[in-house]
Amino acid sequence: MGKFNFLNTDFSALRTLHLVHELGSFTKAADRLKVNQSAISYTIEKLRSVFSDPLFVRQSGKIVATIRCNEIVLSTQKMLIEFEALLQLDEFDPNTANARFKISSNYYERQVLIPNIISKLRTVAPNMTLDLIAATSVGVNQIKSGEADILLGPYRPDENDLYCEELLREKYVCVMDHTHDLAKSRLTMAEYINASHLVINYGGSWRSPYVLQIEKMGIELKQVLTVPSPAGIDNMLLGTDLIATVPERVALGFGDAICIREMPIDVSFELNMVWTTRTHKSPLHRWMRNLVVNSIN
Repeated sequence: MGKFNFLNTDFSALRTLHLVHELGSFTKAADRLKVNQSAISYTIEKLRSVFSDPLFVRQSGKIVATIRCNEIVLSTQKMLIEFEALLQLDEFDPNTANARFKISSNYYERQVLIPNIISKLRTVAPNMTLDLIAATSVGVNQIKSGEADILLGPYRPDENDLYCEELLREKYVCVMDHTHDLAKSRLTMAEYINASHLVINYGGSWRSPYVLQIEKMGIELKQVLTVPSPAGIDNMLLGTDLIATVPERVALGFGDAICIREMPIDVSFELNMVWTTRTHKSPLHRWMRNLVVNSIN
């Protein structure tokens, strides 16, 4: 293939590359940009010549990015975002904005924070699009690479290129079936230790502060059932002798079907919003961070 001068590579072409990479489809990228698929194919062909790499190959009927393509997307992500920030006005108008914003989070944040964020966003910025991606244990890497714009979670990274703001503090409570013997009165420490526990291990990617505190105290719980997420544990507890320790706001989300009791150990965690220097001064990102803060109940 003939060589193109790399100086002729514009931001539009790189944006097309990122979109095809994100969507995994020339057709979807064309639909998103409202252009013919031939325009997408021409742009990718030009970039293939610039980077001397096929960028995308077809496997089992799907297009798959090459290793070189992944490297290019990762390396140019910051550059594209910074250039887009330069084009933005100092004032951000949410009424007319059609930007796309990506939030990295897990179950707790999606249950407790995201509903209010969506509600406010649909009211004040109806043309904006929100993407939620699972943070698991790699949320910090996601905001560094540009895969996400902000990270919501119990993280406080100690790195110079990251900003962190505490959104709320959360305590733990115990939940169980209303017919449970321990549902009749306040839990004692002895009752808590001797109970049969349903424990949420979050897939091994994160350990709850209450678990760490219990280990420091030299206590070993009777773990009868372990699950990777709080999703659905209210139904799992019904009709059993199990109890579970969960964040209070998660417990309140289960409604009246589950009995909530104070945990006999005083332990809590902070829920933070984390972002990078790459997006710190962007009017769009500043506005969105303020919306997140104002969404906290």
